[in-house]
Amino acid sequence: MSLNSDLPAELRALQEEIEGYAREYQLDFYDTIFEMLDYDELSEIAALGGFPTRYPHWRFGMEYEQLSKGYRYGLQKIYEMVINNDPCYAYLLRCNMLVDQKLVMAHVYGHNDFFKNNQWFSQTNRKMMDEMANHGNRIRAHMERFGEETVENFIDSCLSLENLIDIHSPFIKRRPDRPRAPLQIVEPEEEHDKVVPAKLPSRDYMDSFVNPPEVLREQIRRAEDERQKAVPFPERPERDVLLFLLEHAPLKSWQLDVLEIIRDEAYYFAPQGQTKIMNEGWASYWHSTIMTNKALHPSELVDYADHHSGTMATQPGRLNPYKLGIELFRDIEERWNKGQFGPEYEACDDYQTRRDWDRQLGLGRQKIFEVRRTHNDVTFIDTFLTPDFCRRHNLFSFKYNDSTESYEIESREFRLIKERLLFSLTNFGQPFIAVKDGNYRNRGELYLHQEHFGVDLRLDLAQDTLRHLHRLWTRPVHLETVVDGRPTLLTFDGTDHTLRPLGGTSHDPELKESRRRSG
Repeated sequence: MSLNSDLPAELRALQEEIEGYAREYQLDFYDTIFEMLDYDELSEIAALGGFPTRYPHWRFGMEYEQLSKGYRYGLQKIYEMVINNDPCYAYLLRCNMLVDQKLVMAHVYGHNDFFKNNQWFSQTNRKMMDEMANHGNRIRAHMERFGEETVENFIDSCLSLENLIDIHSPFIKRRPDRPRAPLQIVEPEEEHDKVVPAKLPSRDYMDSFVNPPEVLREQIRRAEDERQKAVPFPERPERDVLLFLLEHAPLKSWQLDVLEIIRDEAYYFAPQGQTKIMNEGWASYWHSTIMTNKALHPSELVDYADHHSGTMATQPGRLNPYKLGIELFRDIEERWNKGQFGPEYEACDDYQTRRDWDRQLGLGRQKIFEVRRTHNDVTFIDTFLTPDFCRRHNLFSFKYNDSTESYEIESREFRLIKERLLFSLTNFGQPFIAVKDGNYRNRGELYLHQEHFGVDLRLDLAQDTLRHLHRLWTRPVHLETVVDGRPTLLTFDGTDHTLRPLGGTSHDPELKESRRRSG
């Protein structure tokens, strides 16, 4: 246990008490350091992603303004913040009531246990507090040397691409590591790149006989065909677009360093997006268990119930990860305590029998610890969301109605509910995009492919992405996607955005966007 000597004596004793309860429940966590902050300080750290030191960038200031004004206008309040690090750092709001501090501490120990033991966090940097400070120093040094505006503009482009990573690559070695090798391109239209046929030596008056023109033309045609058949790279599509850019984009050394920093941080934060429901549900389960069974005094009951219910409240049309997560963990615990799983239970189709099913196995606590260790949100929902659970909690799927310009209930059918939920969680709801060819048409152009699962890209965002990709690649970039059910190629050549259907050209204005300046 690592107690923070800067905490008031009352809170130090409280931390020791809550940590003792957490260990009684067999939670396993890193040493935890709590720090007391006022709301402006907490908002500043929250804007920096929970780290006291980051690289300078305008977006952090923008996020600070949003958090600060939201609190000032009574629209939001940050109760807790905890960092995946060893030791684990967590922040307490100085103006919180004592019951809130207890709740937050119990919640933090739940998060800490999840960070340490969940498999999806196992490959993250456990010394990221120091690493973030190092990243900040490196980028500040680049700003001093090359100019603040120049570096910040390049960071803008990198941040717009930070979701183009392969979130499963920390656990799968898809290919051997390759040294950096920027692509060398020779322009085909240049004079020295023209195909020259191999002619046999002859005198001028015999040349047409020794080297027939039709043979020379055939040599040129075959050579051009072979050049067009140049083997594309990578050998197979690569989802880690940032890594591909690091290995092959014509970037300066400082730009490579900045891009590497953005990529490293993207991989650090990725598991938090993959486990949002589980992580918040697990922490909420344990703060609820510790508070109601151990730490809560009778005089604190009403305040605790008010704040806990506020955290669990679900707004119409929105998913509350705290509520869904805690209820699923409770459901798993109850089912495994009663033996409501396995072939015999699943084969039972009598409602009364299923409802009263209780084998008194007592395996619930063991099961939720197992689930906490191995699952992420997608597998968690796919495995444990059941029709009975959806009925009890009145879950349904939403769909946007263009005519009313609002979200409406689409279905209460379990299959569709689960399908919609899993779709929103897969890859954080982001499109799967991979590099298909880094030497498209043998011109060094970048060709990307989107794995389409029924939802079209927003064209304005796709065009912004292509613009930032071009900034790093410096040559035309293409994205193969689907628009209105038809395969379509989006292109940005550094000046204009174009959109054309694949398989031929078209003058249909609905299929081909009028060319416009990028500004």
